[in-house]
This record gives sequence, C-alpha cells and structure tokens, in this order.
Amino acid sequence: MIKNEDLLPIGTVVLLQGGTKRIMIYGIKQLVQEGDNTIKMYDYCGVFYPEGNTDKDSHILFNHTDIKAVFYRGYEDDSRSEFIKLLDLSDETMDKALIEKIKE
Repeated sequence: MIKNEDLLPIGTVVLLQGGTKRIMIYGIKQLVQEGDNTIKMYDYCGVFYPEGNTDKDSHILFNHTDIKAVFYRGYEDDSRSEFIKLLDLSDETMDKALIEKIKE
C-alpha cells in the first residue's frame, strides 16, 4: 500500500496501465462496499479527462500501482499537507469510522 505522503493530489491527470484515456483524480483513500459486503479501499477515484463526471457511473476506482504515467500534478497547498498529516495520524481510526459509515 502507498504511503499517504506519496498520494497524488486531487486534480492530477494520469494514464492507467493498459489505458488509452487519461483520468483526472478527484478523490483519495476511497472505501467501497463490494457486492459481497466486503469493504475495499482504493487509493484514488477519478473521471475521464477532459469530460469529467458525465453520469453516476462515470467514476473509476484505482490504486497507485495502476498508474502508468502522470501528465499533470494537481493543486497542493498547506490545507492538503494538513489533511495528509491527519491521514497519517488516524489511518486505522479513520478507516474504521468510514467503514461504519458505509454500513449505515
């Protein structure tokens, strides 16, 4: 699993392994309830670039290891740095809380 400090920022545009269309990251540390009620975490959630969100099924979940190339690195500032620090401090606690929220 990737370290939180190595997560790409929101707005980053990437190409996935085996992909032909660029993806823009709009979410990190995504927890998803799978069909068999297991919870899976993905590093990122994205949409096709330049189209963006076209419907409720247009998002793509993927991990850092799925990325072949980075075309543009998204916006980073102090608030993002603080967010990453919070993720580092509370990974296990946050994951448990998010899992409980998904189950509600």
